[in-house]
Amino acid sequence: MKLLAQNRASNDNKMPYSDDQDVEEGGLLWQMGNVLQHHSTGETPTHPNPLRIALYSHDTMGLGHKRRNLLIAQTLARSLPHASILLITGMEEGRSEYLPRNVDYLALPALKKESDGQYQPRRLDLSLQELVKIRSQVIQAALGTFAPDLFVVDNVPRGAVRELNPTLKQLRTQGKTRCVLGLRDVLDEPGVVTHEWRRSLNEEAIRRYYDGVWIYGDPNVFDLVNEYRFAPDIAAKVRYTGYFDQRQRLQFLEPSVEPDITLPEGKLALCLVGGGQDGAHLAQTFAQAQLPDDMNGVILTGPFMPSKYQQQLYQWAANNPRLQVLNYVHEPTQLLIRADCVVSMGGYNTTCELLSFGKRSLIVPRVTPRLEQWIRAKRLHDLGWVDVQHPDQVTPDSIAQWLSQSDRGNERSPFSIDFNGLSHLPKLVLEITMNSTSHSCRVS
Repeated sequence: MKLLAQNRASNDNKMPYSDDQDVEEGGLLWQMGNVLQHHSTGETPTHPNPLRIALYSHDTMGLGHKRRNLLIAQTLARSLPHASILLITGMEEGRSEYLPRNVDYLALPALKKESDGQYQPRRLDLSLQELVKIRSQVIQAALGTFAPDLFVVDNVPRGAVRELNPTLKQLRTQGKTRCVLGLRDVLDEPGVVTHEWRRSLNEEAIRRYYDGVWIYGDPNVFDLVNEYRFAPDIAAKVRYTGYFDQRQRLQFLEPSVEPDITLPEGKLALCLVGGGQDGAHLAQTFAQAQLPDDMNGVILTGPFMPSKYQQQLYQWAANNPRLQVLNYVHEPTQLLIRADCVVSMGGYNTTCELLSFGKRSLIVPRVTPRLEQWIRAKRLHDLGWVDVQHPDQVTPDSIAQWLSQSDRGNERSPFSIDFNGLSHLPKLVLEITMNSTSHSCRVS
């Protein structure tokens, strides 16, 4: 499959410094010139000293934040083999993934986000305040010793329930660490984002603590800066990386790990519901849909689907020789590459996977507690990349009808999307860590 993607040369050429910039620290002019030379030739630039990089994800709902940071870590570990990379994650699940030798995990006691958007301890019988205090102190102690050159925070500028505030203050006081906020392509409805960011003082946090903001998307699909009306000084820190080509995940697999599919010969329809916490309705609807005669179905429930719903799905599958249910596979792309069509929720990683592998896709997005998935799916539908059904309207019959049209194949949209985000990341890392006087980044 040829992935439609476009390189934005202007984005690559917008460096936050020039090679004739006056820098006081000895040797830094040569270092920046080295980056520029590699950058202009298309080579992966190198850093003169081993970097320490920490990536944080709060991981309170689903697997998406952790999987995105893991892919970033794997990519950077390959491009910067002498770096030490610490993943700080709020989720123990999924630790069987292949890790490069220079990457490790720090797992925090788990939080979960309820359907109303409120946080609660996932397992421990503690108050929310007690658990957040533990998490906050663990993060602060770890990064105080690890002393990263770069700290990348996923999605929430102050962390879950502001648990990063002490750490951000500490890192800024110490003065060594460059901090970057990583945002997915869509956050929520503009009015909701404006209200929440104002209430949480997020723009103040970005001004005070962050040297850059990386948006893991393409502004031609969703221009986050303009949609959410970022203040000019915040917008000046932004770089659009492009979406992440999820086919790269296959490079980091252990050869012996492959999901066991025991189904008759035929086409394969795959149902994906993310971590599964709120995916039971779509999984049940798919399980009750009439599959075409030449098609089998596989449902991946995710580790967080309540057991009563999983058991019901397993019972239905036991009575249907062309339906199989899997609880968890550590790399869903191994299933996706074998699928002919996919019915799925609409999280960032899953959507990128569907587009990266060029699969004919029906997205049934989550609409609570955020409209992020709906906004993304509708935008991509309007651009001709995916089919969409609202979760209140999806039925076994509507899924069966969509599956029956599989012979029409996957009609590719003429609208191209930048999927070069992973290849841009090492250059962005070196730009921000090797520049000590000007950390703001211009919008592409």
